[in-house]
Amino acid sequence: MVRPKRLLPERISFEIIYNKLRHRMLTLALIKENPEEVIARLAKKHFDGREAINHILELDTERRAAQTLRDNQAAQLNKMAAQIGAFMKQGNKEEAEKVKAQVAALKENNKTIDERLKAAEDEIRNILLTIPNVPYDIVPEGAAAGDNLVVKSNLSDEVATVAEWKHDAVNDEAKVPHWDLAKKYNLIDFDLGVKITGAGFPVYIGKGARMQRALIQFFLDEAAAAGYTEIMPPTVVNEASGYGTGQLPDKEGQMYHCDLDNLYLIPTAEVPVTNIYRDVILDEKQLPIKNCAYTQCFRREAGSYGKDVRGLNRLHEFSKIEIVRIDTPEHSDESHREMLAHVEGLLKKLELPYRILRLCGGDMSFTAALCYDFEVYSEAQHRWLEVSSVSNFDTYQANRLKCRYRGEDKKTHLCHTLNGSALALPRILAALLENNQTPEGIRVPECLQKYTGFDIID
Repeated sequence: MVRPKRLLPERISFEIIYNKLRHRMLTLALIKENPEEVIARLAKKHFDGREAINHILELDTERRAAQTLRDNQAAQLNKMAAQIGAFMKQGNKEEAEKVKAQVAALKENNKTIDERLKAAEDEIRNILLTIPNVPYDIVPEGAAAGDNLVVKSNLSDEVATVAEWKHDAVNDEAKVPHWDLAKKYNLIDFDLGVKITGAGFPVYIGKGARMQRALIQFFLDEAAAAGYTEIMPPTVVNEASGYGTGQLPDKEGQMYHCDLDNLYLIPTAEVPVTNIYRDVILDEKQLPIKNCAYTQCFRREAGSYGKDVRGLNRLHEFSKIEIVRIDTPEHSDESHREMLAHVEGLLKKLELPYRILRLCGGDMSFTAALCYDFEVYSEAQHRWLEVSSVSNFDTYQANRLKCRYRGEDKKTHLCHTLNGSALALPRILAALLENNQTPEGIRVPECLQKYTGFDIID
């Protein structure tokens, strides 16, 4: 493999590319405080939120009016209870019975008020589920992938949009794509996967399977060394878990659904691992929580076709190691930087050409407040392949999950949640096969050799 001509100077750090952020998560309180700001910030994600935000404000007015009436009637019921007690002590049963009748009527009226209150609260909650997270200030404007900002690479120190970014040549020699290499060295059988299941479900064979297990163990060992506690979660989740992390209702069509039991196959370990902390109040001293998990991941990827999905480029089932953090708002920026540095360190050890993108508003996920993508260069396909997304969700997921912590002030506060791939295997394996071709065979990076037991695929 021809090495990159030069590396990004070490003086450039994530402190520079990250900056200090404003934490403004979409909550009812924020909407009420400054609805126009919320609408403007949602527009960066190309989401027209005016109608939804205005409807929420109307419903909140109804909710507050119902709550005020409910509180007033509760106070009235207390007074009437005292009156009944006084009349009974006086032996005035007739007056006591009159007040009791009034109490009964008032309680019946309260049922109607409670129904109004619940209906307003439910509708507010349902609308909020359809509104994406508001992006941070440093999220670039833009509508598509070409507008994403390249902030760091080991091929160039230029900071520019993907469409404008230029980098040093990697290796212009003719390379064989990984799907042909997989057949040549009997590493992966895509046709057999089609026979057994369907397209997008490959069968790994021999040294191909060994490379898969080597990558998994390497990523898990690196995560453990960085202080992450390994979790082995279920690979199917219930609806509550899907709603908690924001896959539902936004990505329902992209998830495999088990109709009989109303369960979903996970698209990422983010879902079950983050949901460990659903309806949990943590102690501030427990934070940050750092978990990692290896799982199979399942994505329908409806509508995907063409050369971009050939081979390992886009699968319906694949292996991935996920890192997840639960943190305080004050420390989540630092956690995000540490996660970015961790993923970058993996790519350095794998000796792959990479770049790091700060996603523009139009290319960000529904739930993220800030997201960085990591891409590796495929020398055979002459294109960049996404291998990781590292996101800060601010309190967006925590608000859905009711994931809170008790601070030194003895009050409960919403946590921040963060996650990232460290790493997804298919495109990493594709890049390793394509970029490490030699006349003798495919070279195995030094960091993997103790796991594979071989240094070359021949």
